[in-house]
Amino acid sequence: MLARPLAMLLSLVPVVAGGTLASAQAPALVLRPGLVIKRPVRLVPNAYRLRASASLDSPLVVVRGDDVTVDFAGATLLGTADGSLPDEARGLAILVDGGRNVTIRGARIHGFKVAIRARGTHGLRIVDSDLSRNWKPRLYSVVEHESLVDWLSFHHNEHNEWLRFGAAMYLEDVHGGEIHGNVVEQGMNALLVTRSDSLLVWNNDFSFNSGLGVGLYRSSDNRIMHNEFDYNVRGHSEGFYHRGQDSAGILLYEQSCRNVIAYNSVTHGGDGLFLWAGQSTMDTGQGGANDNLVFANDFSYAPANGIEATFSRNLFARNRVTGSDYGVWGGYSYDTQIVGNELVDNVTGIAIEHGQANRIEGNTVRGGTTGVRLWADSIEPSDWGYPKHHDTRSRGNVISDNLFDRTRVGVRVSRSDTLRLERNAFVASDSEVIATTTVVMRSDASRSFRTGAGAVLPAALQERLVGPLPNAMPTDRPVARLPRSAIIVDEWGPYDWRTPKLWPIDSVRAVPLRLAVLGPIGAWRIVTARGVASLSKRTGRIRAFGTPDTLIVTPAAASLGDWEITIAHRGGDRAQWVNAAYRHFEPRIAWTERVFAWNEATDPREHADAFATLRQGGAALVERRVPRLDFVWYRPPVNGIPQQRWALEATGGVDLPAGKYTIQTISDDAIRVWVDGALLIDHWQPHESAVDVAPLGSGKHELRVQYMQVDGWAELRVEILRGPPPSSRGSPGPH
Repeated sequence: MLARPLAMLLSLVPVVAGGTLASAQAPALVLRPGLVIKRPVRLVPNAYRLRASASLDSPLVVVRGDDVTVDFAGATLLGTADGSLPDEARGLAILVDGGRNVTIRGARIHGFKVAIRARGTHGLRIVDSDLSRNWKPRLYSVVEHESLVDWLSFHHNEHNEWLRFGAAMYLEDVHGGEIHGNVVEQGMNALLVTRSDSLLVWNNDFSFNSGLGVGLYRSSDNRIMHNEFDYNVRGHSEGFYHRGQDSAGILLYEQSCRNVIAYNSVTHGGDGLFLWAGQSTMDTGQGGANDNLVFANDFSYAPANGIEATFSRNLFARNRVTGSDYGVWGGYSYDTQIVGNELVDNVTGIAIEHGQANRIEGNTVRGGTTGVRLWADSIEPSDWGYPKHHDTRSRGNVISDNLFDRTRVGVRVSRSDTLRLERNAFVASDSEVIATTTVVMRSDASRSFRTGAGAVLPAALQERLVGPLPNAMPTDRPVARLPRSAIIVDEWGPYDWRTPKLWPIDSVRAVPLRLAVLGPIGAWRIVTARGVASLSKRTGRIRAFGTPDTLIVTPAAASLGDWEITIAHRGGDRAQWVNAAYRHFEPRIAWTERVFAWNEATDPREHADAFATLRQGGAALVERRVPRLDFVWYRPPVNGIPQQRWALEATGGVDLPAGKYTIQTISDDAIRVWVDGALLIDHWQPHESAVDVAPLGSGKHELRVQYMQVDGWAELRVEILRGPPPSSRGSPGPH
């Protein structure tokens, strides 16, 4: 079973006495734009297709008043036409404006930028609803490398900046209530909460989204329990990169304190949990996202960190993290307790830079390169206010009663004040402790170890722990137990393993190309193949869930840049055959590329004739022929190209068959593109990574590209796509 069916979620959620009866007695109502609901209603069951205003200040429906229940009773609200792309969704479906004891029950809302927004409400309940398939952006990272366009930034939300990212549910200034029994999949964000408290979020399935499962900003005293927040991820390509790009299953930002996060499945997220004190703490050194209890969760298989918690004080107990880059990243954490966790086969179990008075006790750290790493950097960022107001030495940490099993290095510590190592066991570690510029007080008295889930926690900690809720749903579905390689992210986000899919195992330009045949257990067969010289087989079978079959495709020599295949698959709970296609389109362009260094006298930002001056001024730093313009780097991997203040000019020709096309660029810092002498793309003001497009007709074309790099990251991609220009330009910045 891949995801908990909605009916099962509903069966696990208790109904408040009188709620169902009250809904049945409420008057039936037909949805229409501009409707204001002030009393309990039951919607007439129908599929309402209502296009919302693009402005989030103009909801389709407003709910206002006290003791109001809106029962969808089988009705569905659709904001886009069938076949629309996810980034064509827009507007706000329902606004809950103030009020007390407001309930939205059984909502089916799809195709909006925000499905439900509530503000200033006391006692809000959103229950038994399916808010899947709302807005999400196109992603621009590819198999071989990421694009900086896809990086997210949730650092500011004082003025509801998070709304630009869309959400199934967006709550602001909400005090008390329940979010339970809901399903949100295939959007960007499921639940975003700001300046809200005393919410119980439980028995929900918020999975397979490209941003966040749950995000909290200045929100405290909430309980998030017994949920499935799996595969909320972007920025991962197995074998190529694993970045996460600040996606996460759960995010706690900016003074979000005293929350309980327990018994959740939060696997395969960019980070499992991403906790950050907030910009106010970074500026003043005060406060933090403090005193949160993170207990008995599974944060496994994150591309980046199972748990990232920085500049704050918290308790992490009896969690599990397997197969991530870092089990726990705790930069600048202080007075934090990491107790009784199972950290297995992560590259690094626990890493804390500039940490103070932290206790790492009773954990099982198995496999990986380093069990625990503590250190301080000699230089801290000069633009941070935090170290100007807060002691940032690495000092006073305790590592005790842990089991280090098969780690290359058990404990690695450097530039730290006194570290206490007490009663730890090291089994099959190449090096137990490596310490530099640190005073270590070590005591290895023998004892009977009970670590990880079996660790005996101090009585003071046990008093803070919480038991499971009654009627809690199980969070043990098979898709959450697959390894990290099960994360497949295409241009619309994470793949959900329910339908067939063809996905490259190698670079998409490999010849021959190995394709993974993904999907439920079942049979597949080739339906069509165009521009293909040979296939390794024409039929096959996926024999185990999560274990793909392999198809090897050799394109025809004349079709290397333009070929496609389609398969049909039958399996899982489907009796019918379902098609899946893989298309490769990259028309051949032989680019001639020249790279120049520039200075103040030849600055392309200031001088219109800068490129002419550079060309006339002497030999290029680099001159070469390349098959494509496609790179992203911080330090140039090409000899001769400096890290900053350089410019590129490239020319090439292309011949396109009949049809409509788009020339698309991604650039950081600036770009211009001419086609047949006409300037089609002119984005010359220095910028972060941005997408630009222009329509292009068929036939032969001469292309000229000018690109400028000032400093920092460099990104350039120039490509020709089939079809008209896309409707959006990726994730809202900054990146």
